[in-house]
Amino acid sequence: MSHLIADAVEASLTRSSWIRQMFEEGARLKAQHGEANVFDFSLGNPIAPPPAAVDEALQAVLREAGAGLHRYLPNAGLPEARAHVAGELAAATGLPYGPEHVVMTCGAAGALNIVLKAVLNPGDEVIALAPYFVEYGFYAQNHGGKLVTVPTDEAFQPDAEALRAAITPRTRALIVNSPNNPTGVVYPAARLQALADVLREASASYGRPIYLLSDEPYRHLVFDGVEVPWVSTLYAHALILTSYSKDLGLAGERLGFVAVNPRIAGHAQLMDALVLANRVLGFVNAPALVQRILPLLGGARVDV
Repeated sequence: MSHLIADAVEASLTRSSWIRQMFEEGARLKAQHGEANVFDFSLGNPIAPPPAAVDEALQAVLREAGAGLHRYLPNAGLPEARAHVAGELAAATGLPYGPEHVVMTCGAAGALNIVLKAVLNPGDEVIALAPYFVEYGFYAQNHGGKLVTVPTDEAFQPDAEALRAAITPRTRALIVNSPNNPTGVVYPAARLQALADVLREASASYGRPIYLLSDEPYRHLVFDGVEVPWVSTLYAHALILTSYSKDLGLAGERLGFVAVNPRIAGHAQLMDALVLANRVLGFVNAPALVQRILPLLGGARVDV
């Protein structure tokens, strides 16, 4: 150990993100060989431009906004952005989402971190279905948790009995990522319902809820009529976490949200904890300018 940095961080450096390293190597190769000659499949960094509506909304906001354009926002986010997200979720799920169920975040990564900060006690376990986004382990570690890996089947679909075997009294959350990074697999409703049933039984057995954290940045990148089920309709303690990095081609702007299921009894306390975590982790609030344009986009998305 070097004693210059924390032991845990030094250990993490040795297993830091290979995705990020590949991205940096890709940038070096592009500079050497030309951008047209290097295909970068590392970060999922959008190459399609944002919809025209994004530029139009930015220009409108810059022209029309008053002196407070770049000031701090409420820690939960711009009320109009939260209302916009809640309206879309209510229409899609049939559940009574309102702005009081939504926190705007610095992307899905920020959403995951504030949720784990809000719900984990030291030593609590977070389950991820393999293969999974490589940063999940670091996010759990950030907040005193431990990542537990559960294998999927030969088709990369979740196995409810494997989940059941992995749950302990310390289990606090299951992260589900569908469409999945890196496999692209979409988990059908029957598989998700089976997972929800296991979580419901275990929560009752251990006397505290096990959260289902649905990490959904790829929800709208599906083809051939494939539908991505809404986990909040299947399980009361499901939270939706996502970003607009892929939907709008705005990866560098870092905008996302976490939505608390209206069916959670006492959800106001959980919301208070998420807002507190958003502040004390230093995010303060998600980028203001992009929050301001979100309600103006009319559901526009990148055309892939």
